[in-house]
Amino acid sequence: MRPFELTLADAAAAVRAKELSPVELTESVLGRARAVEGRLNAFVGLRADEARRAAATAEAEIAAGRYRGPLHGVPLGLKDLIDVKGQPTTASSAVRDGHVAADDSTVAARLADAGAVLLGKTHTHEFAYGLTTPQTRNAWDVDRVAGGSSGGSAVAVASGAVTFAIGTDTGGSIRVPAALNGVVGLKPTYGLVPRHGVTSLSWSLDHVGPLTRTVDDAALVLAALTGHDPRDPARVPAPRESHPPYGEGDLTGLRVGVPRTYYFDRVAPDVESAVRAAVDRLRDLGAELVDVDIPMTRYVQAVQWGLMVPEATAYHEGTLRATPELYAPDVRVLLEAGELLLAGDYVRAQRARTLMRRAWARLLAEVDVVVAPSVPLTAAPVGQQSVQWADGSVESVSDSYVRLSAPANITGVPALTVPVGQGEGGLPVGMQVIGRPLGEGAVLRVGRAYEATRADAGRLAPDGGAGAAEGAVVAAGGGARGPVPKPAGPTPPVTVEARN
Repeated sequence: MRPFELTLADAAAAVRAKELSPVELTESVLGRARAVEGRLNAFVGLRADEARRAAATAEAEIAAGRYRGPLHGVPLGLKDLIDVKGQPTTASSAVRDGHVAADDSTVAARLADAGAVLLGKTHTHEFAYGLTTPQTRNAWDVDRVAGGSSGGSAVAVASGAVTFAIGTDTGGSIRVPAALNGVVGLKPTYGLVPRHGVTSLSWSLDHVGPLTRTVDDAALVLAALTGHDPRDPARVPAPRESHPPYGEGDLTGLRVGVPRTYYFDRVAPDVESAVRAAVDRLRDLGAELVDVDIPMTRYVQAVQWGLMVPEATAYHEGTLRATPELYAPDVRVLLEAGELLLAGDYVRAQRARTLMRRAWARLLAEVDVVVAPSVPLTAAPVGQQSVQWADGSVESVSDSYVRLSAPANITGVPALTVPVGQGEGGLPVGMQVIGRPLGEGAVLRVGRAYEATRADAGRLAPDGGAGAAEGAVVAAGGGARGPVPKPAGPTPPVTVEARN
């Protein structure tokens, strides 16, 4: 196995045992990044010389007995919203041309302290304001969207161009691209990972978290990122787990909520089949499945947009008025729309969020976690704008992707996406595990237990690019699969036969 193919946990073990040097690992991952970058465009830029110097420093420290931990000497990518001192933070936008960060973000500083090797900055949908990251291509099929807004981070991880990456999540921007590219993505509890030095989309919804190949890898990265930072007003204390000490792979006594409402509405059959098969595996591992009703579902979209749009517009107020022509059209129209919202609308969204948090707290008092699809359909063809569901409703692709991820942002609870197989065309399907505030341990435990049942856990996307996944249809545990969207150009909606 080539070094770039190693998961973070495996690479860390080899580095610690001095069976693999950080220099060898970094050179292998750099080579892989160069090999796939022309096809996938995951990076704003690679920092090859700086990465080599950092890897050499890590190698010397480890040889001298100064091993810093599992991230020491391991290559990573940072979403280009995250400041690194002396480096540009472009947010993938012309608005940021010439910008150079004056200081490290808390996240970058903590990763540097852990000895991680920064390979480069990864692309985002402009200022994180979108769910497709249009400049980046899906690691499984370049004719499909990468997902967003942390699309570059997800694609880099899925292709082996970094060993792990960091993204941000305001309405699903870690979990959506992770699910569409077949990797693990974790949105922690709101405020658990400090956001100081991270370009904001929406202050009350923004989260920072890891994208990795396995759940164990996500846990290793999360441990390095958490900790008190007085510069983040949303800071929360480190989690203290209250769940029972389940044995490895044993979920006996765990109550898993399976939604009767919302999360399986307007979901493509191949996605539903894979997720329900994964839920059945949790039952086989000892979990008790409990049917649950998701509260206040009719308000999710209104609350998400009612919070995000005015906060984003407030953040961009100065540059939007000074240089509006520098924004991409899709982002500019959203920012301008935010100027039309009334203060009363924003206040009502905040009040509704408070009620929704209380309702979810009552739900999560009855179950340990809730499991559901991460997204309602696999990666859409590039250029597809909308999808038509079996009930006749038409939904934009972006609204479709955010619909199942937004509740965890509104309520601030932790949510993990883990790959659960492939749908039509071999495209990845993700299952979301949602937990109680500061309940990352339980969420990761469920993801790890499920992942341990799969022989393909941690696999890289296949080489080849366009159509690479064709013919590789595998659903978790089998089951019937139905049609998913086919390329249909930029305007006409695509019909999906979905169960309601």
